[in-house]
Amino acid sequence: MEFESILLPGVDARRPLIIAGPCSAETEEQVMNTARGLAAHGIKIFRAGIWKPRTKPGGFEGVGVEGLPWLKRVKTELGMYTAVEVATAKHVREALAHDVDILWIGARTSANPFAVQEIADALEGIDIPVFIKNPVNPDLDLWIGAIERVYNAGIRRIAAIHRGFSTYDKKIYRNLPQWHIPIELHRQIPNLPIICDPSHIGGKRELIAPLCQQAMDLNFDGLIIESHCHPDKAWSDAAQQVTPDVLDLILNNIVIRDMTQSTESLNALRHQIDELDTSLLELLARRMRVSDEIGIYKKEHNMPILQAQRYDEILKNRIAQAIEMDMDGEFMKTVLVAIHEESVRHQQEIMKQ
Repeated sequence: MEFESILLPGVDARRPLIIAGPCSAETEEQVMNTARGLAAHGIKIFRAGIWKPRTKPGGFEGVGVEGLPWLKRVKTELGMYTAVEVATAKHVREALAHDVDILWIGARTSANPFAVQEIADALEGIDIPVFIKNPVNPDLDLWIGAIERVYNAGIRRIAAIHRGFSTYDKKIYRNLPQWHIPIELHRQIPNLPIICDPSHIGGKRELIAPLCQQAMDLNFDGLIIESHCHPDKAWSDAAQQVTPDVLDLILNNIVIRDMTQSTESLNALRHQIDELDTSLLELLARRMRVSDEIGIYKKEHNMPILQAQRYDEILKNRIAQAIEMDMDGEFMKTVLVAIHEESVRHQQEIMKQ
């Protein structure tokens, strides 16, 4: 896939591209006050939710078409570009009728190929930037599929938005970043711009600044951040919105790494990494051979594969050892679970023989 630049005339071409505005357009006054505050700090692209998909009925689902003239006023009076989320073909038509400049497809919608295709069909023959959020679940193929559907409609100004992934577990983040997924997206589609949504990843305003920095350190192309003139009074997602002044402070403190630096001086260290990776692979292969021997013993003695107590002991002890070695416990748990699953698979194959 070959993409065209998502940059609009008058928008600073330097990284990062910044899109900001409230989670939801609530009133014309709230929209204009927020937009004025953002424009005063040099923000060129204003976002606002017009239609809000809610998990359960009864919540605030956006003001709908009534709010689109407010965005047009932002364009006319402040010279800002506007961006809204669309979830249906009707949304696309209504947004275009009100001269919206950028459309984005939300996480719930991108998880539904039928919904994405409906939007793609409505975009046929239209030249407009379309940003596609990752699906709520960590499914890279589903994300790429949504991108391909929009691309096949003739849209060439496309970007991906990384907003994290839903989880039942109670974590520090609202949505787990799982940075390896957008990194893999970039590996598979290198020329696709990727924008980070720290508001939805963090879910709390105090997490926005560190998440912005992480995204820049990973060479993301831009940020889409929720900003409200009175965040605590917001009708939706109040906890993750910041004032335009706070947003300006966050952006001014971001360190932009130099991505043009030569990596020649890293070659010696990378050689060490290569050697260590080889050693790790050799150790894992040896471990699997021992697992195979254990599997043979279990089969000969009619024993079950899973030994829950032994597995719990391994997890507990190895994680404790890892923490003592200054490694993250959650990281080690992920590694151990993957190793255990592969060991079980080996032993299942032995049982079938």
